[in-house]
Amino acid sequence: MSRRKGLSHEEKRQKMMELFYERKDFFQLRELEKLGPKEKGVISQAVKDVVQSLVDDGMVDTEKIGTSVYFWAFPSKATNIRKRKLDDLTSRISDMDKRLKTSQSKVEQAKVGREEGEERSETLRRLKELEEKKESLGKEIQKYRDSDPEVLATMKESTKVAQAAVNRWTDNIFSIKSWCKNKFFIEEEVLNKQFDIPEDLDYI
Repeated sequence: MSRRKGLSHEEKRQKMMELFYERKDFFQLRELEKLGPKEKGVISQAVKDVVQSLVDDGMVDTEKIGTSVYFWAFPSKATNIRKRKLDDLTSRISDMDKRLKTSQSKVEQAKVGREEGEERSETLRRLKELEEKKESLGKEIQKYRDSDPEVLATMKESTKVAQAAVNRWTDNIFSIKSWCKNKFFIEEEVLNKQFDIPEDLDYI
């Protein structure tokens, strides 16, 4: 004979809620741990976690009175919870319906003046031709960009700046080499080899 499958967590929650609704009373945890297995088939070891999950979800109320903690849940509260959820969903549906109607209205307004017709088709055809011509001219202009006086002037100025920078660093290298030779009496060939300095290094 096959072994009976245990209750899932959700089934245990449902069973414990049935217990609260049927009894309509206040319970301490130890009472629920006795009633759960006896009346609903929920093992006592699982009762605490199941009840706590119901408390966390707001389905079961709890209150500490003196040194004792009591739990309870009445059908009226469940009805109120369902009613609040229904009201909330109804409100959200109404809001979404308003937004949908607003969007549909904007779409209809945007269609005004865009009705299909011979004049519109001709305008769109002409627009496409002009866009293609613009793209073609842009490519043609790019071909002659290297001959553009402004581009050449910019390149010339950039070259001057780069040349000045190169010569400045070359001068710095010569100064450091001179200092090293005088300070440490190192031959120039040794310095060049040690620091990978070309023998023909010179100003541009």
